[in-house]
Amino acid sequence: VQLQASGGGLVQAGGSLRLSCAASGRTFSSYIMGWFRQAPGKEREYVAAISPYGGTTDYAVPVKGRSTISRDNAKNTVFLQINSLKPEDTAVYYCAAGGRGSWNRPGTYDYWGRGTLVTVSS
Repeated sequence: VQLQASGGGLVQAGGSLRLSCAASGRTFSSYIMGWFRQAPGKEREYVAAISPYGGTTDYAVPVKGRSTISRDNAKNTVFLQINSLKPEDTAVYYCAAGGRGSWNRPGTYDYWGRGTLVTVSS
């Protein structure tokens, strides 16, 4: 599976962004899909994840209540909408595909995209 994230950019605090992650391959719907982010000088951290058919979602505390993860299995794409963006949301956002384990652990995911940069100005 190859993953390509897009949709990042420069946005003012309080704004919104919708990130997309397009996947190759015919087994997209068999994977848990997750979003992680890594800010400069910090470790990669979990953002959100969604079950293979979209019935279950999970969010990290810093984005809970202002983010929505969704997927379109017909288009092999997963999305992350983040509202009320804050400067501390500035990071490279990565999408990942995986199958087993805790959703918030990077080791659960077998495939990673290259990431898309989100910069939030104050």
